[in-house]
Amino acid sequence: MITSSIFLGAIGPGSWVLIALAVLLLFGGKKIPELMRGLGSGIKEFKDASKDETSEKKEEQ
Repeated sequence: MITSSIFLGAIGPGSWVLIALAVLLLFGGKKIPELMRGLGSGIKEFKDASKDETSEKKEEQ
């Protein structure tokens, strides 16, 4: 956890702008919302699956 915070602290605002521009150039403006929508649905499915798993463990006990 500490290494990730050190890494994120090493990236300045200028670097974030360059990363954002690179992503925009690679995927294009129309593709980015579609990618974010897919990422959001994947996160939602993961959360739902983890909730189901914890509820199954509680029922077994």
